[in-house]
Amino acid sequence: MAKSAIVHDYHHPQPGSTPTFTLDEKVQHAILQNGIERPKGYTVSYHGNPAVERQHFGERHPMKPWRLTLTNKIVLAYGMHDAMDLYLSRAATHQELTEFHTEDYIDFLQRTTPDNFSVTPDDNRFNIGDDCPIFDGLYTYASLYAGASLDAARKLTNHQSLIAINWSGGLHHAKKSEASGFCYINDIVLSILQLLRHHPRVLYVDIDVHHGDGVEQAFWSTDRVMTLSFHKYCKETFFPGTGPLDSTGPPNPSNPGAHHSLNVPLHDGIEDDQYTRLFADIVGPAVATYNPTAIVLQCGADSLGGDRLGCFNLGIKAHGACLAFVKKFNLPTLVLGGGGYTPRNVARLWAYETSLCIGAEVHDKLPSHTPFLEYFEDNRTLFPPLGQFNKRFENRNTPKYLQSLVVGIREQLRYVEGSPSVQMQEIPPDLGPVREEVDEEIRRERGEEEAMRRQRERGRGVRGELY
Repeated sequence: MAKSAIVHDYHHPQPGSTPTFTLDEKVQHAILQNGIERPKGYTVSYHGNPAVERQHFGERHPMKPWRLTLTNKIVLAYGMHDAMDLYLSRAATHQELTEFHTEDYIDFLQRTTPDNFSVTPDDNRFNIGDDCPIFDGLYTYASLYAGASLDAARKLTNHQSLIAINWSGGLHHAKKSEASGFCYINDIVLSILQLLRHHPRVLYVDIDVHHGDGVEQAFWSTDRVMTLSFHKYCKETFFPGTGPLDSTGPPNPSNPGAHHSLNVPLHDGIEDDQYTRLFADIVGPAVATYNPTAIVLQCGADSLGGDRLGCFNLGIKAHGACLAFVKKFNLPTLVLGGGGYTPRNVARLWAYETSLCIGAEVHDKLPSHTPFLEYFEDNRTLFPPLGQFNKRFENRNTPKYLQSLVVGIREQLRYVEGSPSVQMQEIPPDLGPVREEVDEEIRRERGEEEAMRRQRERGRGVRGELY
């Protein structure tokens, strides 16, 4: 046999050394390049369900759930999933949803479809309209994102995670019996109720460009939750028109919730350095004074520069710096999404903030194997200059005005005297047993079906075949 016909040992090329290696190899290469590894000393969990991403509000509606698809593709392309516990969340049950929302409102969402919906005076009480339309799969969408937030909160209370992420959550406008601002179920309120089963005090921080009115309203009269919202405020022209500096809770000082609703009303065009300094100057004292045992951070991406509905000039790194600041407190933290209406920038931001949660320093350039890479334009970077160039809004936040906000918030914190009593408020019912009962019911039904199947099979001679 000719020498050339001898079979030589095959040496597999190292990941990244050939242009034809598989996607798995490309991801492994990205993991090595970006130093992705599981955090040391704490666990990060990542929650969601792909069925949420497939929902569609309508062609012209600014809310695009497929922004979650782009987010997850970047997270996977960098290999960040390798550093987290991943959970496929199931839908919140009817009973779980009605821990906050009214029965008639949840029943309405569950039964209503585009085919049977007509705007009547009775239906209009749920605030259904252009902002909050009825679309196919609405109840599935809302119950799934709520279920993911509940699951994430439970991982914190069970000490399975120190940081739990649900980018599909953070829908902060929904009220007890009505939809509002593209939000149908207030998953934040439901998850805070779950946290309160185990934590005496929860601090809620909201950096969406819109005021977190639904959460503030839900916990208006309790001292066990402090809400702190940074947002654009204009009563006449900017939704929802709430959240001035002097709105701090019930006016009656004997009400437990007095001084526990803090608002930081901003003007158009605030920039990176101003925002991050303001955030630290307010959140730091709030944590020191209130002494929370858990934090919920709503990371609405519509506060980025260039957002379709926003009016700030923030860059991705400045927004992420707020999350990094909260992370330093080393408290159980629920990280949620929220607004954000320029999908490619929403995805960039939430992917970057995922990297901050796991403590990874990822490269600026998006990995070349990122799906839909062409959607991120020619620069294909994780950090486009959103706040530096082509500013859409003039900065109307003067140093004097921002300092007045710091002074105003710190003045309110003077009324919060130490850690509030946990016995002042009724502890909400635990949502854990609800899911356990549902799981047990499902197991029982499956057992009954299996018993019936076996009964029908008797005498047929072949197991598993009924016909």
